[in-house]
Amino acid sequence: MKAIACTRYGSPEVLQLREMEKPTPGKNEVLIKLRATAVTASDCIVRGFRIPHWHPMGIMMGLMLGFIRPRNPILGMIISGDIVSTGKDTSRFKTGDPVFGWTLSSGPIIRFGTYAEYICMSENSVITTKPVNIDYKEAAAIPYGALIALHFLKKGNIRSGMNVMIYGASGAIGTAAVQLAKYFGTRVTGVCSTKNLSLVKSLGADTVLDYTKEFVPEDIESYDLMLDAVGTWKKSDFKLKCKNFLSPAGRYISVDDGSPKALLKDLILIRELAEAGHIKAVIDRSYSLDQMVEAHQYVDKGHKKGNIIINIREENV
Repeated sequence: MKAIACTRYGSPEVLQLREMEKPTPGKNEVLIKLRATAVTASDCIVRGFRIPHWHPMGIMMGLMLGFIRPRNPILGMIISGDIVSTGKDTSRFKTGDPVFGWTLSSGPIIRFGTYAEYICMSENSVITTKPVNIDYKEAAAIPYGALIALHFLKKGNIRSGMNVMIYGASGAIGTAAVQLAKYFGTRVTGVCSTKNLSLVKSLGADTVLDYTKEFVPEDIESYDLMLDAVGTWKKSDFKLKCKNFLSPAGRYISVDDGSPKALLKDLILIRELAEAGHIKAVIDRSYSLDQMVEAHQYVDKGHKKGNIIINIREENV
């Protein structure tokens, strides 16, 4: 099968298209023919090993993934494709089922492998049938942002009637967070750059603020929850000033506040919300598998809107 191998940590150019052995499912596994996947910010962090080796998180990352190069050379965590065969002890899926999800679980194991034409997964992984009303490309644009956003919104005890700010509302996590926060019945303020204000407004945000401005409006509201969907690697005076507008009992939650737990029940909820029209895919650009280097270069710039999709097969509709 064709796959992208990460030969060592470094710039996007370390990613190479290679012929690799097609996996065979074990007795409790399913073999998925991937049609599309996504290049996420997390993929790029892993590829570049951007956390110093001496940092506690860097040491943990090295122990889990490998210090010199990834133990599994195939990166990627987003699944969108079809079940093509099943192990003898499986029962959740049958051959031909269209599925989507991601490779991470609620446990300590970090798994990748979706930059390829096929992947084997335990049938109990965070995968479920694809929403019936969207194609494989759109399905690949939902799990990463939606699962992470849902985890942190729940961590912030989101509930109907709250006033919520989403900082970084135009990224993969932010676009999902805006839509989920609206589904939960909150009033949403989305913060993004000038060029993305209309996008965030179209996703349901009641108010949009431009973080490129030098000032925070004097009439800014008081917020019960502020979700920082970009994390501490993107700092700005605007973000710091926004924190001052939390209500006395308000909470500030960052995507850097621990690793998100991937739960199957959350993915099933997300599928149902997508089918009901409460969540829609936001896609910035699409690339082919052999354009993986270019895709990583674009994500590294830090200005993508929503998701970057890799079309592994042309017939991904």
